[in-house]
Amino acid sequence: MSTDVYTPPQVWIWDQDNGGKFASINRPIAGPTHDKTLPQGTHDLQLYSLATPNGVKVTVMLEELLAAGHSGAEYDAWLINIGEGDQFGSGFVGINPNSKIPALYDRQADLCLFESGSMLLYLAEKFTAFLPEDIKGRAQVMNWLFWQMGSAPYLGGGFGHFYAYAPEKFQYPIDRFAMETKRQLDVLNRQLADNEFVAGEQYSIADIAIWPWYGALVLGSLYSAAEFLDVESYEHVQRWARQISARPAVGRGVLVNRTWGDNGQLPERHSAADIDAVLSAL
Repeated sequence: MSTDVYTPPQVWIWDQDNGGKFASINRPIAGPTHDKTLPQGTHDLQLYSLATPNGVKVTVMLEELLAAGHSGAEYDAWLINIGEGDQFGSGFVGINPNSKIPALYDRQADLCLFESGSMLLYLAEKFTAFLPEDIKGRAQVMNWLFWQMGSAPYLGGGFGHFYAYAPEKFQYPIDRFAMETKRQLDVLNRQLADNEFVAGEQYSIADIAIWPWYGALVLGSLYSAAEFLDVESYEHVQRWARQISARPAVGRGVLVNRTWGDNGQLPERHSAADIDAVLSAL
């Protein structure tokens, strides 16, 4: 463990050169940095996103809705390159004042949505899908949806940052967030030992929210940390993650707004044919 001692200043001052890979886009203030109008396509639902775990939640949800026969869930998906600072454009900030992907505009309702969990709940209620109607079932799904929203920052901004992205590796933060990530995996593993899906026997927005983070983690596609975290030991999470991954709509959703990797890339999506073309080329 490092023996260097850091003494916090009396008043914190932003060092613009400190922050590693994302130093150029991280800042302690909100609001737009430049004027940029967002494009719009032909569908009522306009998604502005990137295929990070939070973005994948929403594209998987939309593809699941379409697979279930909800034609009103057709959507245009536009790429927001967070590495280039697209999230600080005036149009994007107008939809999401928090400047984080994803952002969704429902033209029919003239409604802006931000925060992926809020979008999942909105779409589930709009289309009456992937959310139980009985109060007990709904409450259980909401428990796990909010669990994910509260837990993922420890996995992403905590473990992921210090393990994968920080300019220097320090034992204390990696140990701290690895411990919490494994605790969360154990929470999921115990829940999935007695349930087919996270909130019970019904596939729901809880699974759609949790899989892009914890499913991707145990399947080895998040932070390349599978061995480090001994993810194979979480057998019930492994079973669930593979089961969700095999769903055709999930396979379609993960492609949207993806600009990296060898398993298909689709920066923009405006119809089902766009995804079909990528899949046929694989």
